Amino acid sequence: MTRTHRSWTDGTLTARSFLKPHQVARAVFHPTWIPHSLDPTVDQLKRIRVIAGAVAALGVYSFVQGGFAFEEMLDNAATASAVLFFLTPVTVGVMLFVWRRGGTVRQLKVPLLNSLKLLLVFIGSVFTTVMLFSAGATFGMLPQLLLGLAGLWMAVFVMAGAFRLTGNFFGTAAVHRCLPPLLATVTTWLMALPDLITGDLHGLSLTLGIVFILGAPVTVTAISLLETRRLKHRYGIRLTAHPATLPPQFPAPPPYPPATPYHRGNPYAPRPNPYA
Repeated sequence: MTRTHRSWTDGTLTARSFLKPHQVARAVFHPTWIPHSLDPTVDQLKRIRVIAGAVAALGVYSFVQGGFAFEEMLDNAATASAVLFFLTPVTVGVMLFVWRRGGTVRQLKVPLLNSLKLLLVFIGSVFTTVMLFSAGATFGMLPQLLLGLAGLWMAVFVMAGAFRLTGNFFGTAAVHRCLPPLLATVTTWLMALPDLITGDLHGLSLTLGIVFILGAPVTVTAISLLETRRLKHRYGIRLTAHPATLPPQFPAPPPYPPATPYHRGNPYAPRPNPYA
């Protein structure tokens, strides 16, 4: 298998791009080494999974309970980042143990390291954002204004990056196509477990509490099962198979309009005179 060395962003970032943090987030958190989706239907499933994952990560109950709380959103993002820092390597390590009979870890070294870099960049961005807003309150007016502007830029950058990462889940599709739905399922359930164990409904009624706590992980699990099922039946990609043993994976060709039928016959036959 040949490798082509390409830059992380493939030259898509310019100095003007930094005026728009969402463009920087798109280039940084969805780099060029992440493979394209195999199926448009899988892309549609990912969009729904992104929404449900955002619900679990940010805590939609904050909107229902007493309005939008920006500080609470930052706390939830920091908590989710800490969970991802420990959960993602552990889950990938378990799958490497499952795949041990089909291939070696050395064969997956490059995509594994790239995914780890993406994870560390996101976690560092989240904690940098939290530190900027926390440090702003301890300085005077001008430093507080500058830190506030930098914090707002980072907040947009992190939220746009989280949207990208919820779809590709730190580029783990470059390791195995079934890793993103698996990691999304494990993460959302782990985020919901503390509330389930403690019975903390965040001031909501029993019905709303159950809906908002269980709605996101159940939705993500159902979508992830559909995604892995489609990958298995249509492309032969099984979660338990080492990536080196999987068949070649090519994105589905885009739909083309039906071509006009090929005209058969003698191209040199005499034709009628249009001016007769």
